[in-house]
Amino acid sequence: MKLSRLRRGQGEIANHVIDEFAAGRVSRREFIRRATVVGVSIPVIDAILTACGSSPSSTTSASTSGSPSATAAGKAGATINAGIIVPTAEINPLTVADQGGLDMLAQTGEYLTFSDQSLNLHPVLATSWKSNAAADVWTFKIRPGVKFSNGHPLTAADVVYTYQLQTNPKSGGNALSAFGGVLLPSGVVKVDDYTVEFHLAAPNGNFPYLTSSDNYNMIILPSGYDPAKWQSTFIGTGPFILKSYTAKVGASFTANPSYWGTKALPAATQFTFYDTQTPGILALTAGSIDVLGQFSVSGGEQLLAGGYNVIKLKSSAHRELSMRCDQAPFTDPRVRRAIALTLDRPAIVTALFKGYADLGNDSPFAPVFPSTNTSVAQRAANVSEAKSLLAAAGHGSGFSAQLITEDLLEIPDFAQIVAQAAAPLGVKINLKVESSSAYYGQASFGDSDWLDAEMSLVDYGHRSVPNVFMTAPLETTNAKTGTGSWNAAHFANAQYDKLAAQYIAAIDLSTQRSIAGQIETLLLDQTPIIYAYFYNYLTATASSVSGVYPTAIGHLFLYNATKS
Repeated sequence: MKLSRLRRGQGEIANHVIDEFAAGRVSRREFIRRATVVGVSIPVIDAILTACGSSPSSTTSASTSGSPSATAAGKAGATINAGIIVPTAEINPLTVADQGGLDMLAQTGEYLTFSDQSLNLHPVLATSWKSNAAADVWTFKIRPGVKFSNGHPLTAADVVYTYQLQTNPKSGGNALSAFGGVLLPSGVVKVDDYTVEFHLAAPNGNFPYLTSSDNYNMIILPSGYDPAKWQSTFIGTGPFILKSYTAKVGASFTANPSYWGTKALPAATQFTFYDTQTPGILALTAGSIDVLGQFSVSGGEQLLAGGYNVIKLKSSAHRELSMRCDQAPFTDPRVRRAIALTLDRPAIVTALFKGYADLGNDSPFAPVFPSTNTSVAQRAANVSEAKSLLAAAGHGSGFSAQLITEDLLEIPDFAQIVAQAAAPLGVKINLKVESSSAYYGQASFGDSDWLDAEMSLVDYGHRSVPNVFMTAPLETTNAKTGTGSWNAAHFANAQYDKLAAQYIAAIDLSTQRSIAGQIETLLLDQTPIIYAYFYNYLTATASSVSGVYPTAIGHLFLYNATKS
């Protein structure tokens, strides 16, 4: 009877998730995650777990400000000094496309929802959400009593303005990589002062993730605010307010005394920007900074050896090695498969990550995703097969190609491995390693080495669901609908597009896994992109610092940080 009462008012999709758990068809962990996605509140989730004979889960706990909080053991009121990768361009919520930039957005800005380290969703500026039975209309309730740092009260009008701005195909916004083919400005509807409806172009069972910190551009702006001016104000609703920002150098923030939720524990934070990880590691070991937002195993061995708090997050973060499917010799999928077959993935994970990574199987379905179909066999190195494929494709003597990439963490080392692995095939890969700003360029076709190169090796930050990985770099590019906006491989496959749409529309986990298997198999055959590994996200702090909360996409949240 108790479970029946808990089901009331939850909606058809939420009740389907509850039924799947009650029948034992999904695990406790999968139930918690999926229930947060479809809008079941944390207290109701805990009550359902209890009713089904399971204890409430600590993973669902959240601070009163909505976002999960790391445990803080030291004294409040400190200044926390952090080091992060330098933002590559102006801090504009519409155009930010890099890790340093997204980290800056989230220091003062907030999202409707928050995706935590366990891939669960939490309410932030939205208090609740639910969908219709078809999952093509999602209704969000907006938190009352919130003010922007300029004193402007938050209402549904601000949410509508932000989402219409970011979903406008003419805006050139980075969030179109997530919203292309999903949401148009006309689909964002104000119902009342604290209710917004999203009318989607097609059913989307994971849509709330597109309103979360995963979709990092989507901090809420005041209605009518010009995002091009954001760097001068850092206007937002978050627990910090801007003190100063100096491009390429750093930024400082102070606690927001008017914050709607739990007040930040630090009195202030100071960020120093680094072009590479080496000076950041030196600063942490010298005591100049308290927190290093991200480091890689290669070069960061000292931090892993002891004496520092290291936060290790399993993630879907990865590198994508794209090959131009519209340019010879990569027009032939046999050539692309041959390059993929040269890579000894276990050896790469050992060499570059000392085991702190999972093998990639040339699709965006990372092991961390519950929907990944693990029945699809893992691709393994096979040089003899690679040589046969090249010969069958008419390239038995090999060929030359240029690989352009960026100087970021282990990427140049991986690029060298790719070039060395291809050499036994007679394939000469000429490497060009650029700064991230030069590599990304204008981040648009025709103005970006990332998107235009014959072979391109790029960093992709973590997401809690594979939707963006499936759409932006792999869907057939269509400027009108905004799909394929990051399609560096220039891949165009109607069957893939159809399967991707089916996956995105799927609501239950079993259906998602079934379709994922078909996508994984298709991409192994076509191999427009090589996904060699999905690495653990590593953050380090001084031993005296606690309460730091990174996310695997690259956020560094310091609102609960203390020093002892």
